[in-house]
Amino acid sequence: MCTFARNLIAKTTLIKGMLITKKTIQVLTTVTLLFTSLAIFAGGGGGTSSNDGGRVNTKEEIEAYKKHHLADSHDFSLFSYTNDHGERKHVGFPLPVIVWTSKGLKTFMSSAFHHNDDGHEIVEKGGVKLVKIHSKIYELEEGATEVTLDKDYHASNAHKVLDFSMTKSVFGMLLVGGLMFFGFRSLGKSYKKGAIPTGAGRFLEPLVLYVRDEIARPNIGEKHYRKFMGFLLTVFFFIWILNLLGLTPLGFNVTGQIAVTVALALMTFLIVQFSGNKDYWKHIFWMPGVPVPMKIILAPIEVLGMLTKPFSLFVRLFANITAGHAVVMGIAALMILLQEQFSTVGATGISFILTLFLTLIEVLVAFLQAYIFTMLSSLFIGMAVEEHDHH
Repeated sequence: MCTFARNLIAKTTLIKGMLITKKTIQVLTTVTLLFTSLAIFAGGGGGTSSNDGGRVNTKEEIEAYKKHHLADSHDFSLFSYTNDHGERKHVGFPLPVIVWTSKGLKTFMSSAFHHNDDGHEIVEKGGVKLVKIHSKIYELEEGATEVTLDKDYHASNAHKVLDFSMTKSVFGMLLVGGLMFFGFRSLGKSYKKGAIPTGAGRFLEPLVLYVRDEIARPNIGEKHYRKFMGFLLTVFFFIWILNLLGLTPLGFNVTGQIAVTVALALMTFLIVQFSGNKDYWKHIFWMPGVPVPMKIILAPIEVLGMLTKPFSLFVRLFANITAGHAVVMGIAALMILLQEQFSTVGATGISFILTLFLTLIEVLVAFLQAYIFTMLSSLFIGMAVEEHDHH
């Protein structure tokens, strides 16, 4: 009777949690669409044109703005507008800049650059002159009063500094890390009060059970899956929440940064190698039941396959997220490119509808990419810890 009661409580909790999760996802989707709508009507902020107050109007300016959006930056720029005096104003907030220069460590807020990204704004700190070009910070040479660019638009009288700044991506990762910490802490505390979680735990529990029962157990096996649940849950929620934040006008593109996806894939690679048992290594370097000449031929291929697994992990995540952002921004830009054919109202309407439709797909992709990365990681781990029966 006790077992039946426990099973009934577990099933009831799961059903309630799934309903809560569904409602929460609907709320997140609505908020994301609202933010996207605001971003569309807000217009571009970071154009390079000097003739129209910095507006993004031409195809070349749109392409430049898309590249700027996909790259990391030292501040948040929500939107821009031109005031009555023809001055371009940016709405957002700065982040701390921490750089190591020829004269030691220098710190200041990114607002000192006044949203300038072409090296025209010079920041003097402690005897050094700093400029920002394409989101990279440079130190001017001694005696230089302005940056000189060569034909490839590279600084010829300045050099890059060691940049330890809290960029937009770093801020996003810290934010998601904090949300995960407090969310799972709440879930852990709720279990001390009873079998049914409360608060944030009611939303997290069904997803935790999903990762455990649909990803970890089938791929790693009943005997070993518990050992890797912490890593798999961290990776799943970390990627998923970051992908959702990337759909807001805050401009997060963390999983679209190659350094971040490489770091995540590298962690999976290290866990797989250090968790591999003797059967795993034997099947790579000296496969049982295979003629010796074939073992010599297949061993390098297996080693190459071992190295290509993390490559496929980080390239898939990076490419899909970057492509999604680029397509969403490209469709949003239709309201500028189609103004002559359909007028401002018509072009904006077409762009708005298409962007909302694509954003709905991107909400699904945000979850799908987190699922794929976690599933493949568990699959690779399962292959490493699997115990083979050679009889």
